[in-house]
Amino acid sequence: MTRAAITGWGKCVPPTVLSNADLERMIDTSDEWITVRSGIKERRISHVEPSEMAAVASEHALAAAGRDIGEIDLIIVASCTSDSVIPATAAHVHRLLGAPVPTAAFDLNANCSGFVYSLINAAKMIESGMHSRVLVAATERLSALLDFTDRSTAVLFGDAAGAVVVEPTEEDHGLLSGFVQMDSSALGYLEVPNDGLSGMPARSLEPPHGGITMNGREVFRRAVVAMGDLSVRAVAEAGLGLEEVDLLIPHQANMRIIDATAKRLKLPSEKVYTNIHAYGNTSAATIPVALVEALEQGYISAGANVVFAAFGGGLTAGAAVLRWGERTEPLGRSEASLAPTDRSLMELLEANFRVYGYPEKLR
Repeated sequence: MTRAAITGWGKCVPPTVLSNADLERMIDTSDEWITVRSGIKERRISHVEPSEMAAVASEHALAAAGRDIGEIDLIIVASCTSDSVIPATAAHVHRLLGAPVPTAAFDLNANCSGFVYSLINAAKMIESGMHSRVLVAATERLSALLDFTDRSTAVLFGDAAGAVVVEPTEEDHGLLSGFVQMDSSALGYLEVPNDGLSGMPARSLEPPHGGITMNGREVFRRAVVAMGDLSVRAVAEAGLGLEEVDLLIPHQANMRIIDATAKRLKLPSEKVYTNIHAYGNTSAATIPVALVEALEQGYISAGANVVFAAFGGGLTAGAAVLRWGERTEPLGRSEASLAPTDRSLMELLEANFRVYGYPEKLR
């Protein structure tokens, strides 16, 4: 039986840090308030477009897999913060990587669940024989959608990208199971009222005119249920018991949601990987960035059963179980990095800000 395995992995986090202390000077909040409610201490602010972060992460993933872009025949870019509406961000990534013309590429927007959706799609493409090697890149520039008059959302999000190379294997590892779902009855609980990109008119003339809006209580409740249910279902479908799960890598949205999902899987804290304190919620990028760091820090060993679980706007949700292969070290390394910036944190925030309600402290 042909399965799909992750053979390469890479990440890209922008160098500019927005800490809780910075936010204390900008808006009505505090480090304690943010930490208690989310577990976040700092996040990154990008000075480049999502495609540029995706390309850097992809170069690292390709090097780790020992592959050249010419050996990839499909690129899937998971993102809800596109470079442009037309063309797709995948087209920009395709160009930046120098992919040959036969290589297919498309965007997949499932918000924070985007990486799990994309990984499952990549695996099914490989299992069907339609594609042989797939590059999945998840990239987000959520700082462009922050409304700094809403402290409940402005403190949560950051920018980053992560990527993996997915290839076929005949060995007893790879993607064992995966499920995704949508609950559109609650789509208004987490949204950007306009497109957030092209300046199209908002739905209402009354504030807020744009930026991320969220019903935190409902999102929390539904995330706990969906991530827990799908994770348990995916573990069972993989033919495993909960005691056989070696590591949970959840979407890094909120420590309380992560703790509740781990409890549902009966996992102790040492079997749950988190880095939310360092990056905040980077939407589709959270899981692949966490995967890279979990490998670097020795949380994943050969043959480990790893669960990915995510939840996002739509409301989408997804979970997948993957048995890791023999190799936990990259075959090669890339020197790819973002071009440096000479802009200050405040200049970057002003450049990224695209919605109404700019607070006095930032003017």
